[in-house]
Amino acid sequence: MRVAVIGTGYLGAVHAAGMAQLGFETVGVDVDEAKVERLQSGRSPFYEPGFDPILAEQVESGRLRFTTDFSQIADADVVFIGVGTPQKADSHAADMTYVDAAVASITPHLKDGALVAGKSTVPVGTAQRLAEYVAENTPEGVTAELAWNPEFLREGFAVQDTLHPDRLVFGVTSERAEKVLREIYANTIEEDGTPVVVCDLPTAELVKVAANSFLATKISFINAMAEICEAAGADVTKLADAIGHDARIGRKFLNAGVGFGGGCLPKDIRAFSARAGELGAGHALEFLAEVDKINTRRREHVVDLARVELGGDLRGRRVAVLGASFKPNSDDVRDSPALAVAGALHLSGAEVHVYDPKGMENAAKVYPTLTYAPSAEEALAGAELVIHLTEWQQFRDLDPAALVGTVKQPIVIDGRNALDPELWRGAGWTYIGLGRP
Repeated sequence: MRVAVIGTGYLGAVHAAGMAQLGFETVGVDVDEAKVERLQSGRSPFYEPGFDPILAEQVESGRLRFTTDFSQIADADVVFIGVGTPQKADSHAADMTYVDAAVASITPHLKDGALVAGKSTVPVGTAQRLAEYVAENTPEGVTAELAWNPEFLREGFAVQDTLHPDRLVFGVTSERAEKVLREIYANTIEEDGTPVVVCDLPTAELVKVAANSFLATKISFINAMAEICEAAGADVTKLADAIGHDARIGRKFLNAGVGFGGGCLPKDIRAFSARAGELGAGHALEFLAEVDKINTRRREHVVDLARVELGGDLRGRRVAVLGASFKPNSDDVRDSPALAVAGALHLSGAEVHVYDPKGMENAAKVYPTLTYAPSAEEALAGAELVIHLTEWQQFRDLDPAALVGTVKQPIVIDGRNALDPELWRGAGWTYIGLGRP
């Protein structure tokens, strides 16, 4: 069985390499010539733990290749769509330009019996529209069908989530489509016992946005509790531990801090709300607007705390920011809380020095006016305030005692509640955690 993957961004490139790793002859297709050239040389255009060795191995083996020529999908039995669906500039709705263009580009080249499997996160109703397009526009004598197989990749764990997913969702309209997808994922289904949910197209489309909306709600809930804890003098980390022991709730995603970011959760909850409104069911997701507001409010709160700690005025004050990527083990700075806070500090007149192990090159493209340090220690040198915003292990491992003499004032705001308060306070630091006394 031959596989094609349209789109070689974060989702598409990892999925293509994963398919090759599972033994399928795979071609990745993208319109970005520079990206394709880099991938074809076995080099990743982004940072993802464990991805580079698999990419290089599979390209060298010949099972994996990349091209800008859509006609190269002509012998593919399954064509996955893995392009982006960014938020529209003029609304919260998802921009379907890239998905529509991908389907239009592959349809003339589909062979008889091919299965198009969408992985992109799309508004519910998209799959049916695209299925009709494929049926109407394939070459004469060619019959192809469309299924939806949403992705659930976590940045930092994308290789694991591709090769060993925690669940598989097949949105199909025929037994044959289900059979083809089961063959593609036979290794993980049979060896890992991965559960498979077979459903219709609309349900498959809703799974990803529903999951992300739930996670975003859980994060914003604990951040709302952090606001209450700060007002009451309570400790949100202990509160989270206590309610997390309830099996109905669970401890995961109950880490209060500066909030969520990245290329999925923020845009997905907004696009989901927008689509619900188009369907006449906008009232059902009104709570997501508050989820979004709470998340944004936590970023503003960190800036307010910084202003208080520096006497009410940030102008000319040197602040060290630890973190630029939206999460550790990633160089992704899309909607990054760390960069949002750093940018707001800079706009308030602070002299901001940022360090991130992997995200600084991308961060500099978004916020070129910030100062980027080559190490955490150099970012902290002379700082009047340190703000920890991305929970890289490297930052957790810092020795606060050794850093006291580096900074001008030993004050740290832990925007992720990931540092050890006793360790830092014991070393002479003023430690401020979010939602903690």
